[in-house]
Amino acid sequence: METTKKQGFFSKILNGIEKVGNKLPDPFILFSILAVSVIIASWIFSLFNASVIHPGTGETLAIKNLASGEGLQYILTSMVTNFTGFAPLGIVLAMMLGIGLTEKVGMLDYAIKKTIMKSPPAMLTYSVAFVGIMGNLASDAAMLLIPPLAAMVFYRVGRHPLAGLAVGYASSGAGFTANLFIVGTDTLLSGISTEAARIVDDSITVHPTDNWFFNIVSVFVLTFLAGFITSRFIEPRLGKYKGDSVEMDVEEEDPKAGKGFRNAVIAGLLYITVLIVAIAWPDSPLRGEDGKLVPSPFISGIVPIILFLFLTVGITYGVTVGKIKSGKDVAGYMAEAMKDMAGYIVLIFAISQFIAYFNWSNIGTWIAVNGAEFLTEINFTGMGLIIGYIIFTALMNFLITSGSAKWALEAPIFVPMFMQLNYHPAFTQVAYRIADSSTNIITPLMPYMPVVLSFMQKYDKKAGIGTLISLMIPYSISFLVVWIILILIFFYAGIPFGPGVTPFLN
Repeated sequence: METTKKQGFFSKILNGIEKVGNKLPDPFILFSILAVSVIIASWIFSLFNASVIHPGTGETLAIKNLASGEGLQYILTSMVTNFTGFAPLGIVLAMMLGIGLTEKVGMLDYAIKKTIMKSPPAMLTYSVAFVGIMGNLASDAAMLLIPPLAAMVFYRVGRHPLAGLAVGYASSGAGFTANLFIVGTDTLLSGISTEAARIVDDSITVHPTDNWFFNIVSVFVLTFLAGFITSRFIEPRLGKYKGDSVEMDVEEEDPKAGKGFRNAVIAGLLYITVLIVAIAWPDSPLRGEDGKLVPSPFISGIVPIILFLFLTVGITYGVTVGKIKSGKDVAGYMAEAMKDMAGYIVLIFAISQFIAYFNWSNIGTWIAVNGAEFLTEINFTGMGLIIGYIIFTALMNFLITSGSAKWALEAPIFVPMFMQLNYHPAFTQVAYRIADSSTNIITPLMPYMPVVLSFMQKYDKKAGIGTLISLMIPYSISFLVVWIILILIFFYAGIPFGPGVTPFLN
């Protein structure tokens, strides 16, 4: 009875968050208002001659006034490039060209019915969570690929599609830092950590493998946690799905679908085989310096590589079942997929302006640096300071969503400071990573939130930002709390975070 009451109380809180969130203006209007707010804020900051010293470069950055003549020139001359140069826009559209084609020809629908749906129902949620967490092998692309596929799977097996979308987005977004393999994020962050550590000690190098053991354990812990939260909280709160049926369940199975799927799998395997041979080939252009795979052009080009994989299997399936008879059909299906993205493209115009204004004015840098300096003056010691730093970074995600940009700002402050307390730079990096990942899914600034929202609205037309955030809060808070507990276990048990890496320098 006590548990039921607690569930009811927590559910009421989430319902309240959803209600308040959905009363916010349409996302396009909301981000337009935020863009105007940044202009006003930059003017107020400039009245006080506010400035900040960048911890990495030592350069003094003044808050630039967007309401000035210079600011007006920037707004007018950058508006188009802010939109066209917004990196996630290209990733989203490129991915949806391939995914959209395979969906329009019916291959995804068939694959779900004949393969994924045969998975034991009890393991479905955990399978989605595991794939989502491991999805950062494909970098940010996982946040675009996994949520809609998970929603379709759940819908097909008679479970609420928003529960599938929720666990797919939560695992790929909040679980972004965990993986069984060394990925591009490890290399990127370790490079920044090394530069920050050498402010104190020129001999220190942070390697991409220095957080590997912690990341491996995190995969299994978060997979179980995501599955538990979905089954225990998310699905009971959503209840039975009563929305309009989507187009997937009205089509009869094509008699050639089985042959088409078989041919598509063969084509996909041939594509992957060629790719593996190309990577393994001596002096392969897909490898990085000294033959490394991380970083490498292969990792940097993972989005187009995945795009071509989807085009390969989609076209093969379409040709076999007779839905693709010419190149015109291929273009037509991809055009249909782009029509579904129209709302997202419109929304990105407003989001790109807001983020550009925030960066150009230096307000984000000012808040991040001054907030970090304030935290250093709290005079915490031991794990109290580490936990305080984790919470600080988790909150900073609401201002700066780029993990590498935020670490570039924070590392020169916190890495040297913690080194003075005898903490290893890789340990500080772990603390940063779990904080940065946990709140990815609840910040409205996350560039992929709008596209996930558009997927959600396929099943619930009334769903808004509040709906999505209320679904993500249980995952975000749970991931952060459990990750803090995990780092405490590693810390006090003396478990290495990576090969030879303990919390302390000596």
